[in-house]
Amino acid sequence: MRTLEVVLPAEVRSYPVFIGRGLLAELGRIAAERAFPRRIAVITDETVAGLYGDTALAALEGVGYAAELLAIPPGEGAKTLDTAAMLYDSLIQKKFDRGCGICALGGGVVGDVAGFVAATYLRGLPWIQVPTTLLAQVDSSVGGKTGVNHPAGKNLIGAFWQPAFVLVDPEVLGTLPRRQLHAGLAEVVKTALIGDRELFAQLEGNWEGFLAGDSELLEGAIHRACRVKAEVVSRDERETGLRRVLNFGHTLGHALEAATGYGYFLHGEAVAWGMIGAAWLSWRRGLLGEGEGKRVESLLLSLPKPLLPEIPREKFREHLRRDKKIVAGRLHYVLLAGIGEAVVDGGVREEDLLSALEYLRTLEAQP
Repeated sequence: MRTLEVVLPAEVRSYPVFIGRGLLAELGRIAAERAFPRRIAVITDETVAGLYGDTALAALEGVGYAAELLAIPPGEGAKTLDTAAMLYDSLIQKKFDRGCGICALGGGVVGDVAGFVAATYLRGLPWIQVPTTLLAQVDSSVGGKTGVNHPAGKNLIGAFWQPAFVLVDPEVLGTLPRRQLHAGLAEVVKTALIGDRELFAQLEGNWEGFLAGDSELLEGAIHRACRVKAEVVSRDERETGLRRVLNFGHTLGHALEAATGYGYFLHGEAVAWGMIGAAWLSWRRGLLGEGEGKRVESLLLSLPKPLLPEIPREKFREHLRRDKKIVAGRLHYVLLAGIGEAVVDGGVREEDLLSALEYLRTLEAQP
Protein backbone atom coordinates (compact mmCIF):
# COMPACT_ATOMS: atom_id res chain seq x y z
CA MET A 1 0.00 0.00 0.00
CA ARG A 2 1.27 3.49 -0.90
CA THR A 3 0.28 6.52 1.16
CA LEU A 4 0.29 10.20 0.24
CA GLU A 5 -0.62 13.12 2.48
CA VAL A 6 -2.69 16.16 1.53
CA VAL A 7 -1.28 18.75 3.93
CA LEU A 8 -3.59 21.68 4.68
CA PRO A 9 -3.02 24.76 6.89
CA ALA A 10 -4.81 23.28 9.90
CA GLU A 11 -3.22 19.95 10.77
CA VAL A 12 -6.56 18.42 11.76
CA ARG A 13 -7.80 18.98 8.18
CA SER A 14 -4.90 17.21 6.49
CA TYR A 15 -5.67 13.70 5.29
CA PRO A 16 -4.07 10.65 3.70
CA VAL A 17 -4.61 9.05 0.30
CA PHE A 18 -4.21 5.27 0.46
CA ILE A 19 -3.43 3.50 -2.83
CA GLY A 20 -3.22 -0.27 -3.23
CA ARG A 21 -4.80 -3.26 -4.90
CA GLY A 22 -7.38 -4.99 -2.70
CA LEU A 23 -7.87 -2.01 -0.35
CA LEU A 24 -11.65 -1.91 -0.76
CA ALA A 25 -11.89 -4.97 1.50
CA GLU A 26 -9.90 -3.01 4.11
CA LEU A 27 -12.26 -0.02 4.12
CA GLY A 28 -13.70 -0.79 7.55
CA ARG A 29 -10.33 -1.41 9.19
CA ILE A 30 -8.88 1.84 7.83
CA ALA A 31 -12.01 3.80 8.81
CA ALA A 32 -11.80 2.43 12.36
CA GLU A 33 -8.10 3.27 12.61
CA ARG A 34 -8.94 6.82 11.55
CA ALA A 35 -11.70 7.01 14.23
CA PHE A 36 -14.36 7.63 11.58
CA PRO A 37 -17.99 7.80 12.90
CA ARG A 38 -19.53 4.39 13.43
CA ARG A 39 -22.71 5.00 11.44
CA ILE A 40 -22.16 5.56 7.72
CA ALA A 41 -24.32 6.28 4.70
CA VAL A 42 -22.57 4.74 1.71
CA ILE A 43 -23.65 6.85 -1.25
CA THR A 44 -23.10 5.18 -4.62
CA ASP A 45 -24.82 4.81 -7.98
CA GLU A 46 -26.98 1.92 -9.12
CA THR A 47 -24.23 0.42 -11.30
CA VAL A 48 -21.49 0.51 -8.66
CA ALA A 49 -23.93 -0.71 -6.01
CA GLY A 50 -24.32 -3.96 -7.94
CA LEU A 51 -20.56 -4.36 -8.38
CA TYR A 52 -19.04 -3.24 -5.08
CA GLY A 53 -21.85 -2.30 -2.70
CA ASP A 54 -21.79 -5.63 -0.86
CA THR A 55 -17.99 -5.57 -0.59
CA ALA A 56 -18.02 -2.10 0.94
CA LEU A 57 -20.82 -2.92 3.38
CA ALA A 58 -19.14 -6.18 4.42
CA ALA A 59 -15.83 -4.40 5.01
CA LEU A 60 -17.54 -1.85 7.24
CA GLU A 61 -19.93 -4.17 9.06
CA GLY A 62 -17.15 -6.68 9.64
CA VAL A 63 -15.50 -4.32 12.12
CA GLY A 64 -18.72 -3.15 13.76
CA TYR A 65 -19.93 -0.30 11.57
CA ALA A 66 -23.63 0.34 10.95
CA ALA A 67 -23.71 1.09 7.23
CA GLU A 68 -26.57 1.75 4.81
CA LEU A 69 -26.38 1.94 1.02
CA LEU A 70 -28.02 4.88 -0.76
CA ALA A 71 -27.98 4.59 -4.57
CA ILE A 72 -28.52 7.34 -7.13
CA PRO A 73 -28.92 6.91 -10.90
CA PRO A 74 -25.64 6.60 -12.81
CA GLY A 75 -24.24 9.28 -15.09
CA GLU A 76 -23.74 13.02 -15.29
CA GLY A 77 -27.50 13.56 -15.49
CA ALA A 78 -27.75 12.69 -11.78
CA LYS A 79 -25.39 15.48 -10.74
CA THR A 80 -28.19 17.88 -9.79
CA LEU A 81 -29.78 19.64 -6.86
CA ASP A 82 -32.74 17.26 -7.24
CA THR A 83 -30.46 14.30 -6.54
CA ALA A 84 -28.97 16.08 -3.53
CA ALA A 85 -32.49 16.78 -2.24
CA MET A 86 -33.39 13.10 -2.62
CA LEU A 87 -30.34 12.16 -0.53
CA TYR A 88 -31.19 14.77 2.12
CA ASP A 89 -34.66 13.24 2.35
CA SER A 90 -33.21 9.76 2.85
CA LEU A 91 -30.74 10.91 5.51
CA ILE A 92 -33.48 12.75 7.41
CA GLN A 93 -35.86 9.80 7.17
CA LYS A 94 -33.16 7.44 8.45
CA LYS A 95 -32.31 9.87 11.28
CA PHE A 96 -28.67 10.48 10.38
CA ASP A 97 -27.26 13.03 12.83
CA ARG A 98 -24.01 14.91 13.37
CA GLY A 99 -22.40 11.84 14.86
CA CYS A 100 -22.65 10.03 11.52
CA GLY A 101 -20.53 10.03 8.38
CA ILE A 102 -20.78 9.58 4.63
CA CYS A 103 -18.79 7.39 2.26
CA ALA A 104 -18.73 8.18 -1.47
CA LEU A 105 -18.34 4.92 -3.40
CA GLY A 106 -18.23 5.55 -7.12
CA GLY A 107 -16.92 7.75 -9.89
CA GLY A 108 -16.64 11.51 -10.15
CA VAL A 109 -20.38 12.15 -10.19
CA VAL A 110 -20.93 10.14 -7.01
CA GLY A 111 -17.96 11.79 -5.32
CA ASP A 112 -19.11 15.30 -6.24
CA VAL A 113 -22.73 14.75 -5.20
CA ALA A 114 -21.97 12.78 -2.02
CA GLY A 115 -19.33 15.32 -1.03
CA PHE A 116 -21.75 18.20 -1.61
CA VAL A 117 -24.36 16.45 0.54
CA ALA A 118 -21.72 15.81 3.22
CA ALA A 119 -20.70 19.50 3.13
CA THR A 120 -24.25 20.80 3.47
CA TYR A 121 -26.31 18.25 5.45
CA LEU A 122 -26.51 19.47 9.06
CA ARG A 123 -23.85 22.05 8.04
CA GLY A 124 -21.29 19.36 7.42
CA LEU A 125 -20.62 15.67 8.10
CA PRO A 126 -17.25 13.91 7.82
CA TRP A 127 -16.87 11.83 4.68
CA ILE A 128 -14.67 9.31 2.88
CA GLN A 129 -13.81 9.12 -0.81
CA VAL A 130 -13.63 5.64 -2.38
CA PRO A 131 -13.32 6.33 -6.12
CA THR A 132 -14.10 3.49 -8.53
CA THR A 133 -13.22 5.08 -11.88
CA LEU A 134 -9.77 6.01 -13.12
CA LEU A 135 -10.81 9.63 -13.60
CA ALA A 136 -12.00 9.89 -10.01
CA GLN A 137 -8.95 8.05 -8.66
CA VAL A 138 -6.45 10.41 -10.26
CA ASP A 139 -8.38 13.66 -10.03
CA SER A 140 -11.75 14.40 -8.44
CA SER A 141 -11.33 12.28 -5.29
CA VAL A 142 -8.40 14.41 -4.06
CA GLY A 143 -8.81 18.06 -3.22
CA GLY A 144 -12.21 18.50 -1.60
CA LYS A 145 -14.12 19.99 -4.53
CA THR A 146 -17.77 18.99 -4.33
CA GLY A 147 -20.83 20.14 -6.20
CA VAL A 148 -23.61 19.71 -8.73
CA ASN A 149 -24.31 21.04 -12.20
CA HIS A 150 -26.76 23.74 -13.21
CA PRO A 151 -28.39 23.91 -16.66
CA ALA A 152 -26.32 27.06 -17.22
CA GLY A 153 -22.98 25.34 -16.56
CA LYS A 154 -20.98 22.56 -14.97
CA ASN A 155 -20.18 22.60 -11.24
CA LEU A 156 -21.70 26.04 -10.71
CA ILE A 157 -23.09 25.02 -7.30
CA GLY A 158 -20.74 23.49 -4.76
CA ALA A 159 -18.43 23.74 -1.79
CA PHE A 160 -14.90 22.87 -0.71
CA TRP A 161 -15.19 20.02 1.79
CA GLN A 162 -12.14 17.86 2.38
CA PRO A 163 -12.60 14.12 3.06
CA ALA A 164 -11.27 12.33 6.13
CA PHE A 165 -9.28 10.08 3.81
CA VAL A 166 -9.24 8.75 0.26
CA LEU A 167 -9.02 5.02 -0.46
CA VAL A 168 -7.92 4.07 -4.00
CA ASP A 169 -8.13 0.41 -5.06
CA PRO A 170 -6.89 -0.05 -8.65
CA GLU A 171 -8.41 -3.55 -8.74
CA VAL A 172 -11.91 -2.09 -9.14
CA LEU A 173 -10.85 -0.74 -12.54
CA GLY A 174 -11.11 -4.31 -13.86
CA THR A 175 -14.87 -3.85 -14.24
CA LEU A 176 -14.61 -0.35 -15.69
CA PRO A 177 -15.94 -0.06 -19.26
CA ARG A 178 -13.15 0.66 -21.72
CA ARG A 179 -14.67 4.03 -22.64
CA GLN A 180 -14.59 5.11 -18.98
CA LEU A 181 -10.99 3.92 -18.69
CA HIS A 182 -9.96 5.99 -21.68
CA ALA A 183 -11.78 9.03 -20.33
CA GLY A 184 -9.82 8.64 -17.10
CA LEU A 185 -6.56 8.44 -19.01
CA ALA A 186 -7.22 11.98 -20.23
CA GLU A 187 -6.87 13.21 -16.65
CA VAL A 188 -3.66 11.19 -16.24
CA VAL A 189 -2.30 12.96 -19.33
CA LYS A 190 -3.43 16.30 -17.89
CA THR A 191 -1.56 15.68 -14.66
CA ALA A 192 1.57 14.75 -16.58
CA LEU A 193 1.34 17.87 -18.73
CA ILE A 194 0.98 20.28 -15.82
CA GLY A 195 3.47 18.76 -13.41
CA ASP A 196 5.20 15.48 -14.27
CA ARG A 197 7.30 15.38 -17.43
CA GLU A 198 8.54 11.86 -16.62
CA LEU A 199 4.98 10.55 -16.38
CA PHE A 200 4.25 11.97 -19.83
CA ALA A 201 7.25 10.09 -21.21
CA GLN A 202 5.97 6.91 -19.56
CA LEU A 203 2.59 7.40 -21.17
CA GLU A 204 4.17 7.89 -24.59
CA GLY A 205 6.37 4.84 -24.21
CA ASN A 206 3.65 2.50 -22.91
CA TRP A 207 0.53 3.99 -24.48
CA GLU A 208 -0.90 0.73 -25.82
CA GLY A 209 -0.55 -0.85 -22.39
CA PHE A 210 -2.36 2.05 -20.74
CA LEU A 211 -5.15 1.91 -23.32
CA ALA A 212 -5.49 -1.83 -22.65
CA GLY A 213 -5.80 -1.22 -18.89
CA ASP A 214 -2.51 -2.78 -17.71
CA SER A 215 -2.97 -2.85 -13.92
CA GLU A 216 0.69 -2.41 -13.01
CA LEU A 217 1.10 0.59 -15.30
CA LEU A 218 -2.13 2.11 -13.99
CA GLU A 219 -1.20 1.71 -10.32
CA GLY A 220 2.07 3.55 -10.85
CA ALA A 221 0.38 6.30 -12.86
CA ILE A 222 -2.37 6.73 -10.23
CA HIS A 223 0.26 7.21 -7.54
CA ARG A 224 2.19 9.79 -9.57
CA ALA A 225 -0.98 11.66 -10.55
CA CYS A 226 -2.28 11.77 -6.98
CA ARG A 227 1.09 13.02 -5.80
CA VAL A 228 0.93 15.98 -8.20
CA LYS A 229 -2.65 16.74 -7.19
CA ALA A 230 -1.85 16.49 -3.47
CA GLU A 231 1.09 18.87 -3.81
CA VAL A 232 -1.01 21.45 -5.65
CA VAL A 233 -3.96 21.23 -3.26
CA SER A 234 -1.66 21.46 -0.24
CA ARG A 235 -0.35 24.79 -1.56
CA ASP A 236 -3.69 26.22 -2.73
CA GLU A 237 -6.79 24.57 -1.27
CA ARG A 238 -9.41 26.99 -2.62
CA GLU A 239 -8.11 27.73 -6.10
CA THR A 240 -6.96 31.30 -5.56
CA GLY A 241 -3.79 30.83 -7.60
CA LEU A 242 -1.70 27.72 -8.24
CA ARG A 243 -4.61 25.27 -8.11
CA ARG A 244 -5.96 26.78 -11.31
CA VAL A 245 -3.37 24.74 -13.23
CA LEU A 246 -5.47 21.65 -12.50
CA ASN A 247 -8.03 23.12 -14.91
CA PHE A 248 -5.78 22.68 -17.94
CA GLY A 249 -8.07 21.79 -20.84
CA HIS A 250 -11.18 22.30 -18.76
CA THR A 251 -12.38 25.68 -20.04
CA LEU A 252 -12.97 24.33 -23.54
CA GLY A 253 -13.88 20.91 -22.13
CA HIS A 254 -16.59 22.20 -19.80
CA ALA A 255 -18.04 24.35 -22.57
CA LEU A 256 -18.20 21.29 -24.85
CA GLU A 257 -19.96 19.30 -22.12
CA ALA A 258 -22.47 22.05 -21.38
CA ALA A 259 -23.16 22.87 -25.05
CA THR A 260 -23.97 19.20 -25.71
CA GLY A 261 -26.24 18.83 -22.68
CA TYR A 262 -23.85 16.70 -20.59
CA GLY A 263 -24.96 13.61 -22.46
CA TYR A 264 -22.63 13.38 -25.44
CA PHE A 265 -19.14 13.46 -23.90
CA LEU A 266 -17.74 11.83 -20.83
CA HIS A 267 -15.86 14.45 -18.84
CA GLY A 268 -12.41 13.15 -19.74
CA GLU A 269 -13.30 12.99 -23.43
CA ALA A 270 -14.29 16.65 -23.49
CA VAL A 271 -11.17 17.58 -21.53
CA ALA A 272 -9.01 15.68 -24.03
CA TRP A 273 -10.33 17.90 -26.81
CA GLY A 274 -9.88 20.90 -24.53
CA MET A 275 -6.24 20.03 -23.87
CA ILE A 276 -5.50 19.78 -27.59
CA GLY A 277 -6.98 23.24 -28.03
CA ALA A 278 -5.05 24.61 -25.03
CA ALA A 279 -1.77 23.14 -26.32
CA TRP A 280 -2.39 24.79 -29.71
CA LEU A 281 -3.07 28.13 -28.00
CA SER A 282 0.11 27.68 -25.96
CA TRP A 283 2.08 27.28 -29.20
CA ARG A 284 0.35 30.23 -30.84
CA ARG A 285 1.25 32.46 -27.90
CA GLY A 286 4.91 31.43 -28.12
CA LEU A 287 4.95 29.49 -24.84
CA LEU A 288 5.15 25.90 -26.09
CA GLY A 289 7.63 24.71 -28.68
CA GLU A 290 6.18 23.25 -31.85
CA GLY A 291 7.83 19.87 -31.25
CA GLU A 292 6.37 19.49 -27.75
CA GLY A 293 3.03 20.77 -28.98
CA LYS A 294 2.90 18.04 -31.63
CA ARG A 295 3.80 15.39 -29.04
CA VAL A 296 0.87 16.50 -26.88
CA GLU A 297 -1.47 16.64 -29.85
CA SER A 298 -0.40 13.23 -31.17
CA LEU A 299 -0.95 11.45 -27.86
CA LEU A 300 -4.36 13.04 -27.24
CA LEU A 301 -5.57 12.48 -30.80
CA SER A 302 -4.83 8.77 -30.33
CA LEU A 303 -7.04 8.65 -27.24
CA PRO A 304 -10.45 7.23 -28.28
CA LYS A 305 -13.23 9.81 -27.93
CA PRO A 306 -16.33 11.02 -29.78
CA LEU A 307 -15.99 13.39 -32.70
CA LEU A 308 -16.92 17.02 -32.18
CA PRO A 309 -20.60 17.62 -32.93
CA GLU A 310 -21.83 20.74 -34.66
CA ILE A 311 -22.10 23.50 -32.06
CA PRO A 312 -23.21 27.03 -33.07
CA ARG A 313 -20.53 29.59 -32.23
CA GLU A 314 -22.96 31.69 -30.18
CA LYS A 315 -24.03 28.73 -28.09
CA PHE A 316 -20.41 27.80 -27.43
CA ARG A 317 -19.59 31.44 -26.62
CA GLU A 318 -22.48 31.54 -24.13
CA HIS A 319 -21.08 28.58 -22.19
CA LEU A 320 -17.53 29.96 -22.26
CA ARG A 321 -18.84 33.08 -20.51
CA ARG A 322 -20.13 31.00 -17.59
CA ASP A 323 -16.75 29.49 -16.78
CA LYS A 324 -16.03 29.43 -13.02
CA LYS A 325 -12.48 30.61 -13.63
CA ILE A 326 -13.73 34.04 -14.72
CA VAL A 327 -12.95 36.47 -11.88
CA ALA A 328 -13.98 40.13 -12.16
CA GLY A 329 -14.70 39.57 -15.84
CA ARG A 330 -11.26 38.11 -16.53
CA LEU A 331 -10.67 34.49 -17.54
CA HIS A 332 -7.73 32.77 -15.86
CA TYR A 333 -6.77 30.34 -18.61
CA VAL A 334 -4.21 27.55 -18.21
CA LEU A 335 -1.51 27.14 -20.87
CA LEU A 336 1.70 25.14 -21.17
CA ALA A 337 5.21 26.58 -21.08
CA GLY A 338 6.51 23.07 -21.67
CA ILE A 339 5.54 19.48 -20.99
CA GLY A 340 5.28 19.30 -17.21
CA GLU A 341 5.03 23.08 -16.76
CA ALA A 342 1.69 24.92 -16.68
CA VAL A 343 1.12 28.66 -16.45
CA VAL A 344 -2.02 30.74 -15.84
CA ASP A 345 -2.63 33.45 -18.44
CA GLY A 346 -5.13 36.25 -17.90
CA GLY A 347 -4.83 37.53 -21.46
CA VAL A 348 -6.63 34.78 -23.37
CA ARG A 349 -9.68 36.23 -25.09
CA GLU A 350 -12.99 34.67 -25.97
CA GLU A 351 -12.09 34.89 -29.66
CA ASP A 352 -8.91 32.91 -28.98
CA LEU A 353 -10.99 30.06 -27.57
CA LEU A 354 -13.36 30.15 -30.53
CA SER A 355 -10.32 29.97 -32.80
CA ALA A 356 -9.13 26.93 -30.84
CA LEU A 357 -12.50 25.27 -31.46
CA GLU A 358 -12.12 25.91 -35.17
CA TYR A 359 -8.62 24.43 -35.06
CA LEU A 360 -10.01 21.26 -33.47
CA ARG A 361 -12.42 20.95 -36.37
CA THR A 362 -9.52 21.08 -38.85
CA LEU A 363 -7.93 18.13 -37.05
CA GLU A 364 -11.12 16.11 -37.41
CA ALA A 365 -11.12 16.79 -41.13
CA GLN A 366 -7.65 15.29 -41.57
CA PRO A 367 -7.48 11.68 -42.84
